[in-house]
Amino acid sequence: MDNNLHSPQRRLIELRMEHADLDDLIDRGVLDRPVDELTLRRLKKRRLALRDEISRLEGAIEPPEPA
Repeated sequence: MDNNLHSPQRRLIELRMEHADLDDLIDRGVLDRPVDELTLRRLKKRRLALRDEISRLEGAIEPPEPA
């Protein structure tokens, strides 16, 4: 069971959840009330870093098939 807690698949799920949370936070922040530009840029930068890490992890779990 301990192995399942640290599996790449579990990490991928956690990253996707955090990315979705950031998406929601950014969207609500822009619509509900003005967010200062620095905070918004930091949130977007973190979201982009998460997307990159998700892509890297997906590639490690399911390597691309040869052409």
